[in-house]
Amino acid sequence: MSPKRLGKVLKQRREEKGMTQAVLAEKVGVGQTYIAKLESGDKKNPTLDLLKKLAKALGVPVTELLG
Repeated sequence: MSPKRLGKVLKQRREEKGMTQAVLAEKVGVGQTYIAKLESGDKKNPTLDLLKKLAKALGVPVTELLG
């Protein structure tokens, strides 16, 4: 999945859950700035471990984040 597409999916799912970037960041153990960079497509190649944590926090299958 391209960084822009991943960012779009992350933002959409996060907003559907009513979460702020800060709340999601706390749930997965990263900074809010990191989440912002993922959502904007500025951060590329997050680790599979991080994608799994994001998927769990958002209640979606990791395959949705993988594309």
